[in-house]
Parts: sequence; C-alpha cells; structure tokens
Amino acid sequence: MGTTAKSATKVAAVVGAGPGLGAALAWRFAREGYTVGLFARSEDSLRKVQQMVHEAGGSASLYPTDATDAGAVSESFARLREEHGAPDVCIYNAGLFRMAGFLETSPEDFDTSWRINCLGGVLCARAVLPAMVERGRGTLLFTGATASLRGGPRSAAFATGKFGLRALAQSLAREFGPRGIHVAHVVIDGVIDTTRTHARGALRQPAELLSPDALAETYWQLHRQDPSAWTQELDVRPAPEKF
Repeated sequence: MGTTAKSATKVAAVVGAGPGLGAALAWRFAREGYTVGLFARSEDSLRKVQQMVHEAGGSASLYPTDATDAGAVSESFARLREEHGAPDVCIYNAGLFRMAGFLETSPEDFDTSWRINCLGGVLCARAVLPAMVERGRGTLLFTGATASLRGGPRSAAFATGKFGLRALAQSLAREFGPRGIHVAHVVIDGVIDTTRTHARGALRQPAELLSPDALAETYWQLHRQDPSAWTQELDVRPAPEKF
C-alpha cells in the first residue's frame, strides 16, 4: 500500500471486498481518487477494509450484501448511486471455493456454489450496466480462476460456476463493447498470498504466490486501457506456476 489517495471524483464498486484481493482492489482504486463501494456479506470484514482505505486517505462506503439475492443487490447499488453516483467501474470478485467429490456434493451445495460464482455476477452486471450504457462508458471486470478454463476432479460445482461466469463475461463484452463498456475476465491461475492461505498451511514460497497488490494493479491497468486495444480475457500466475 503506497501513496496517499487523491481527492475522490469517480466511483468504483468492489463486490467481494474482503481481505486479500478485495482489499487490494479497494485501495488501488481509492488511491486514484475513486470513492469505493465495498460489497460483501460480512459487515465486520467490510469495516476492516474500509478502515484500511480511510487510514490511507481514501474514501470507501459499506454495502453489506448477499450477492446472490436479486433484491439485496438492487437495493445496495441503488444506495451507492444515491450516496455517491453510478459506478464507473464494477469488479465482481465474489466467489466460493470448495473441493468435494461429485457424488458428495448435494444439489443444494451445487446450487449455492453456482449462485455465488456465477449468478451474483449476473445480478451485479444488471445493476450497473444501465447507467454505463446511458453514459456510453464504463468498466465491468470479473474474477475467474483456473477452473474457468478446465474442470478438475472434486471441483464440478466450482468449475461449473466459473465456466458460467466466463461465458457471461464473453457475452457481455460482445454485446456492450460496441456501446463503450469494457468487459474483461481475469483468470487467476494460482494461489493468492493471503492470511487465510497461510492459515491453511499452504507450503509455498513467496515467489509461488500471487501478490494481491500486483493483481490489483493488473485490474487497474485493464480499467485504464484505451478502447482501441481492449483486453477481453487475461490470465495471471506466479512465475514458477506450471501451466
């Protein structure tokens, strides 16, 4: 986390703004003068991110929201628009990663995974696209995973949701790109360096982990791309990661 934030003039929404990448994204955009709307289920988690942004001189507001609840998403984004304005950029970073064998995954668990990993992206896109289309500009970014590209054993539920999110991003890019909206999908191929990662006992060297701040810089650069050379999909991984 670096320099003091500039005075806020634009609005960014980060859905899934918890510790790690979510917090890094919030600070990266706040650093550039954006007021950041922080969205996640846990208000306590959001408050920690908000405090970090405020202590660094940025501006952030809390919107505790279940991203899979259409009414809650609509209401929270309406509050953001009323309090700060329509988002110039929206990042869907929410996700649920659970490894389980297919026969051990109940239909209810499968549905929960799909709703968080895919449906939430649909609902958030519907909440922000009308204003972006009206203005003729905007950025919509989706966080993907290795499972967005290939399903693996014990990941049927996770991969299905992530495949769907990738398809959503492709479809929206083709439909709304000509209308001035940059839609991009980021495939994160590796493990992000977070407190939770270390708590799980992941035996990896720092060089084998993705830096949240480095990832946030990649999202910022996607947002800043000139329309003459937009990226629709980008994959990122640590240098030692096999692929």
